[in-house]
Amino acid sequence: MICPKCSNPLTELQISYLDYVEMDMEEREAFKCACDDDNQIGKFKATYRMYKYSKWYKELQAQNEANLPITTLLAAMVQQSANKYSTPQVH
Repeated sequence: MICPKCSNPLTELQISYLDYVEMDMEEREAFKCACDDDNQIGKFKATYRMYKYSKWYKELQAQNEANLPITTLLAAMVQQSANKYSTPQVH
């Protein structure tokens, strides 16, 4: 749902991995260009709702008193985790 590196929301696409890997380079480039176009990306977007039934989602929502978007909560968790495991700077 979010990028583990930058914490920005991800867009899930309606294409399987197998369909993608079977594309040749020209088809992949055309698909990539279509995804860069805001008008065309809507045709490829998918909404994955099954995460709402998972244990981690229910626990996260139970702690969500401010009713924040799930991506905001996940980004905060990623940032908190990154801070926890970062090495301290020695001056």
